[in-house]
Amino acid sequence: MADDKFLLVSMDDERAKSLADVLGSKSCKKIIEHLAENDEASEKDLADSLHMPLNTVEYNLKKLMISGFVEKKKKFFWSKKGKKILTYGLSNKSIVISSKKSVGEKVKSILPSLILLFAGTVAVFSYEKIKYTQNKIQDYSVAVPESTNNLMMTGAQKLGDSFMNVSSDPVWPWFMIGGLLALLIFSIVNWRKL
Repeated sequence: MADDKFLLVSMDDERAKSLADVLGSKSCKKIIEHLAENDEASEKDLADSLHMPLNTVEYNLKKLMISGFVEKKKKFFWSKKGKKILTYGLSNKSIVISSKKSVGEKVKSILPSLILLFAGTVAVFSYEKIKYTQNKIQDYSVAVPESTNNLMMTGAQKLGDSFMNVSSDPVWPWFMIGGLLALLIFSIVNWRKL
């Protein structure tokens, strides 16, 4: 992440709040302007040149580092007392704030519709099976009361023909194809909004 030339921040990300705090702070803006003019500076240099208390500079530098505007430089020097003094500079990154969802999140938003479509298809399939069975039972009950001679000669043939000839096209595949097509068109039209 340190080698990236941009910083992508989603609106839902915690860093978006810190970016808003930084951009709304006058002290942070002064520090950014100073570091833009001078390549790098220590906390003490910033406090002296901006006429700010050292603890304010330290606090604002931490906020700027969290947000990604400022980073610690590799270059440092030693104070007279032997303490290591770090220098800070602007990070060479573009900050992009986006509310864009990933493809996986978009697919997850379509998942409930797919489950509902599957449940509807199962319901249509079950209804179709029940109706088909009821029709067959009704056809069989009409064929039973005929006389036994007729039943033996022609009734069995009619019953067999009725089972063979009443092969209606199933509705459930058309329901599923229509639902998938509608979901696909809706997803394509609203892909950016998902």
